[in-house]
Amino acid sequence: MVFLCPNIRAYNFVFLLQINKTLQMHFISQELEDYIEQHSENEPALLAKLNKETYQKILLPRMLSGHFQGRVLSMLSKLIRPVNILEIGTYTGYAALCLCEGMQETGQLHTIDIKEELVDFQRKYFDASPWGNQIFQHLGEAIDIIPTLDIKFDLVFIDADKENYLNYWEMIVPKMNKGGIILSDNVLWSGKILEPVHPNDVSTKVLLEYNQLLKDDPRVETVLLPIRDGLTVSRVL
Repeated sequence: MVFLCPNIRAYNFVFLLQINKTLQMHFISQELEDYIEQHSENEPALLAKLNKETYQKILLPRMLSGHFQGRVLSMLSKLIRPVNILEIGTYTGYAALCLCEGMQETGQLHTIDIKEELVDFQRKYFDASPWGNQIFQHLGEAIDIIPTLDIKFDLVFIDADKENYLNYWEMIVPKMNKGGIILSDNVLWSGKILEPVHPNDVSTKVLLEYNQLLKDDPRVETVLLPIRDGLTVSRVL
């Protein structure tokens, strides 16, 4: 099922300027990454197929969570056992399927994205999984859609436009169940959080403020993990 937000717009110019950052997100050698994957849980067959087709057909395939981070998301979800999951930033649906692996039988996953051209691609893989009827796609701006969701969430994954991370945070925390987990992706931003910030680099400025907010926010306890491009795990108190 797809819910269409009337305020949808295409990729914005700032997002396109961030392509270079997406291509530079790895901090360790390829040999170490291969070793980590080889000594972690195998990638499920459906996700391996999704991974391959994303790289063959979709723009910016490095945005896909991938084998190792996907297994991390799966493990966290299995430990949390969420009923209601929210994902901000669907891309091709890889992370959504990983998060569903720990979802309770009566659970739902709501996923939001602005890319209309990917809806059918996502749905093909969602319906090929055991959770097709439990995954709800929302098409439009997350900042407009989140307030319409009258749901308390146990698990949220934020992986969308960095300029709105602060807005997403303030919208999401009140919608969380006590003990719920908020995962924030790309918080190390290819190491740019340690470099001098260009005056026009809004994304890095926001992420610096966002990372400090999560550290200081008394509503949560937070740990930042050096997984891929940085993954923050925040537990709602």
